[in-house]
Amino acid sequence: MEFTNNINDSKQLISIIQSRYPKMSKGQKLIAQYIIKNYDKVAFMTASKLGETVGVSESTVVRFANALGYPGYPKLQDALQELIKNKLTTVQRVEMANNDYSDDATILSKVLKSDIDNIRGTLEEIDAKAFKDASEEILKARKIYILGMRSSHVIAQYLGFYLDLILDNVHVIRLDMGDVFEQIVRINEEDVIIAFSFPRYSKKSYQVVDYAKNKGAHIISITDSYFAPVACLSDNTLLVKSNMASFVDSLVPAMTVANALAISVGMKEKEEIKKYFDDLEKIWEQYSIYE
Repeated sequence: MEFTNNINDSKQLISIIQSRYPKMSKGQKLIAQYIIKNYDKVAFMTASKLGETVGVSESTVVRFANALGYPGYPKLQDALQELIKNKLTTVQRVEMANNDYSDDATILSKVLKSDIDNIRGTLEEIDAKAFKDASEEILKARKIYILGMRSSHVIAQYLGFYLDLILDNVHVIRLDMGDVFEQIVRINEEDVIIAFSFPRYSKKSYQVVDYAKNKGAHIISITDSYFAPVACLSDNTLLVKSNMASFVDSLVPAMTVANALAISVGMKEKEEIKKYFDDLEKIWEQYSIYE
């Protein structure tokens, strides 16, 4: 199997391991047995930790990944994470993190490093054309709806705040104001909906986006995987890394992409927003908004 980014690779991984098991070396068989039984744990183990756990060298783990067609262990790990990240309960996430977060200094270091790695991975993998197209669709839309359920609602509000400074047709779908479908009932083919969706994927998010799609709206999803339900409906998908450090998801890369999207739209409306901010500065000064 040559490595590809085909989204079916992860779903086929376990069956591929099983089919190749008879021809594996003794060390590789130990790894295969452990992965099949504990793939939810292996998804967040380093190569050295996996090797230590099953009693083989780190280089044997790397060769095992190569034997499956992956260019390195991190890509095998990505495939395993795709298999399980939407299925882990919060309790399971806490249990997985127990041994890795022994003290406050370790927690701070691991979380910061994890976010740095996620931003770096996002920069390497995000589709620049999809980003450009998303920015242009936002500008020409009659109305822009922004959706984020649960923790993703914070990012939706953030993007909505800044887009609202640039444009006058932005609506953040609120979770505290009636049913969400009531807020998008007038959506049509001239509109855009921007949906943030991360594991565990909200069923309601998919339903709202599905409704918008059926009404002809342009769908922009900011999510972590082409496996994400909303990605299947999207016209533009902006993939961001969101590997879990623990029971708290890493939403920093999503916030960064939202920031970049707001700046991209703003730079296309540069002269208009300069006048707008000039008016705002006068208001802020008149009413002593800032010290």
